[in-house]
Amino acid sequence: MSLRFALRRSVSTSLAKTMAQELNSSAPATAKETVTSTSTATKSLWPSVLRWIPTSIDHIISAEKRLLSLVKTPYTQEQVNIGSGPPGSKVKWFRSTSNEPRFINTVTFDSKEGAPTLVMVHGYAAAQGFFFRNFDALAQHFRVIAIDQLGWGGSSRPDFTCTSTEETEAWFVDSFEEWRKAKNLSNFILLGHSFGGYVAAKYALKHPEHVQHLILVGPAGFSSETEHKSERLTKFQETWKGAVLNHLWESNFTPMKVVRGLGPFGPNLVRRYTSARFGAYSTGEALTEEESRLLTDYVYHTLVAKASGELCLKHIFAFGAFARSPLLQRSSDWKVPTTFIYGIQDWMDYLRADEARKNMSVPCEIIRVPQAGHFVFLDNAKGFHSAILNSCRRFLPQDPANYPLEEGVTSV
Repeated sequence: MSLRFALRRSVSTSLAKTMAQELNSSAPATAKETVTSTSTATKSLWPSVLRWIPTSIDHIISAEKRLLSLVKTPYTQEQVNIGSGPPGSKVKWFRSTSNEPRFINTVTFDSKEGAPTLVMVHGYAAAQGFFFRNFDALAQHFRVIAIDQLGWGGSSRPDFTCTSTEETEAWFVDSFEEWRKAKNLSNFILLGHSFGGYVAAKYALKHPEHVQHLILVGPAGFSSETEHKSERLTKFQETWKGAVLNHLWESNFTPMKVVRGLGPFGPNLVRRYTSARFGAYSTGEALTEEESRLLTDYVYHTLVAKASGELCLKHIFAFGAFARSPLLQRSSDWKVPTTFIYGIQDWMDYLRADEARKNMSVPCEIIRVPQAGHFVFLDNAKGFHSAILNSCRRFLPQDPANYPLEEGVTSV
């Protein structure tokens, strides 16, 4: 999730009213939710209002509950124990400096018996709650399970000690596989957005036997720096501004560090971003006032909690968001039927998916959704849902012709 727009705006000095709203104590759990395990967060002795960064894992889970109160479908929230690391592993990048178990925050929505399983994986600087506009519609057809990746959202946040692209990919892929084992899942549809699409694709390449169908929504990681870097970007990197930004990138300076540095002023910055990106400057259906308020609260707490998964950035991507291990170079190894979904205004280039498709030996489709950008599932939820149902029609009951694409949604 980009904070570029927000960072161009000055932080307001009149924050008392905003902070009073943002720092309210956690709301009680909704009646429809069932919590099947407890949080492993360490309690702070300081009241949140007195802390420089007023958040914790408990705050994240509470903000998640408030956001998901907008969803009508009953659900279960649980912390799935994935152990302390992959079996037999001797490295500590997965379990930090201790052998304590790690947990993946998971929500599972009620569904019809026998419905196909759809697992949803969020992108960078996000968490599963970003799909709040989609859960009700998709739960009518699927057993929907959404997770926070290791190091994000309400999941465990181990110290991030990866030093290479290979270790970093394993951090996410192996933790997902341990989660799958703990949930005893197989033959599921796997959906990943943006960086989550990169992780989902890497998982499907390593464990194709478990994935029935792969849905990549505005996926990152297909572009190669050597093949797709523009002349404009090359010239920019030669300027002092470009050199500074490149240094910050290689130093693993993330947007979340900016928000943390603002301390109690951070919620106002996040509010400005969400109001702009999903409101005034939305490429599709703008958030309602209540949706914006709840999403802002949720985004803030997920961003400023302990840095963990976010530190993957420089190991997975070079400056300019070019993958260090491009998926395009693995397209001939694809073993799982795949659907790509892009908002027409998405800054991710669907042409990279088209290049990959030419090398695939499995069915592959590219769907573009109008009035939508990178967050297509928020911008045009109805169009996004039609793309999902259409791409998964062979797993759904009744005639596949009953799942047409919405007007304006096109297969290219």
